[in-house]
Amino acid sequence: QVQLVESGGGLVQAGESLTLSCTASGGTINSSGMGWFRQPPGKEREIVAAINSKGGGIYYAPSLRGRFTISRDNAKNMVYLKIHNLQPDDTAIYFCAADPPTIGNSYYYTGTPWGSWGQGTQVTVSS
Repeated sequence: QVQLVESGGGLVQAGESLTLSCTASGGTINSSGMGWFRQPPGKEREIVAAINSKGGGIYYAPSLRGRFTISRDNAKNMVYLKIHNLQPDDTAIYFCAADPPTIGNSYYYTGTPWGSWGQGTQVTVSS
């Protein structure tokens, strides 16, 4: 399993943008589907976005579509999540994950279990 480390979180003002990074080590993610999840305080973890191994097949959670952009750089073994126009409700721990479950030849991004998880990075949005 690869090790995943998230970075880029912090305290930001509402309306600002933020880019989170996920760095993989101990292996390559070039053939892995990747995703970003978040867990707001007192709530369950939810998927934010996911991307296939080639940078396509992008999925965004319907309720979050529009302000989030997922991308990846396989040469750097990294995945990114840009969040635009941050709102206080975006306050959460953001997690990077690799290797989603599959159904046949398709990724099942909203399924469980995913293969690897990072420890998360805290994003706090003040109003």
